[in-house]
Amino acid sequence: MNFQAVKAIYIYEMTRTFRTLLQSIVSPVISTSLYFVVFGAAIGSRIREVDGVSYGSFIVPGLIMLTVLTQSISNASFGIYFPKFIGTIYELLSAPVSFLEIVVGYVGAAATKSFTIGLIILLTANLFVTIDIAHPFWMLGFLLLTCVSFSLFGFIIGIWADNFEQLQLVPLLVITPLVFLGGSFYSISMLPPLWQKVTLFNPVVYLISGFRWSFFDISDVGVGLSLAMITLFLAICLAIIWWIFKTGYRIKT
Repeated sequence: MNFQAVKAIYIYEMTRTFRTLLQSIVSPVISTSLYFVVFGAAIGSRIREVDGVSYGSFIVPGLIMLTVLTQSISNASFGIYFPKFIGTIYELLSAPVSFLEIVVGYVGAAATKSFTIGLIILLTANLFVTIDIAHPFWMLGFLLLTCVSFSLFGFIIGIWADNFEQLQLVPLLVITPLVFLGGSFYSISMLPPLWQKVTLFNPVVYLISGFRWSFFDISDVGVGLSLAMITLFLAICLAIIWWIFKTGYRIKT
């Protein structure tokens, strides 16, 4: 592997983050803090505890997931779409850089950004509530897997998109509703039995459940199943990216 090429792509993408620091880092943290204040104050005054955990603490993993998923997709999709838009991607494709190195550079930078934002939000949440992480190793593991998986997904969206509107289509109309309906602010055990079964078809449920387990040792679904689902999603994204570069889908045409 050409590590110099990976490093160049990675540093370029990370440098772009620092140039847009307000949008890349500060804005997601402020938005999440507002979610925390509103939901914690409005709903927390009515629901004191969920499964023995104070409501303010209970929603922290969901808030982190909400931001990490959308940021991973947005960072990765814009990172690869912009070179397509201005035409510099052809210079990259003609350079002695393999497809693997391109993916590692762009996805690695996007995952680093979203992982950092997730940790910043976790630190910010400690200003509002006290959080004791039951399984810190697994918490970091779930967070890292989520960042990498959805950065790969965002990379796919960036290749697929024909315009800037399509870049926002999936995060706004698909991912955000799935996160809200995936138990970010409640336990699915609070739902009627029929809706509990329906909710299990939402893949985000397994991400949030496993991540919440790493914090409070409680989950809506088995931890092993959560880990299997995110690993499966990661494998599917890798397979799609391999096919994209093998066929040149929306890259060479």
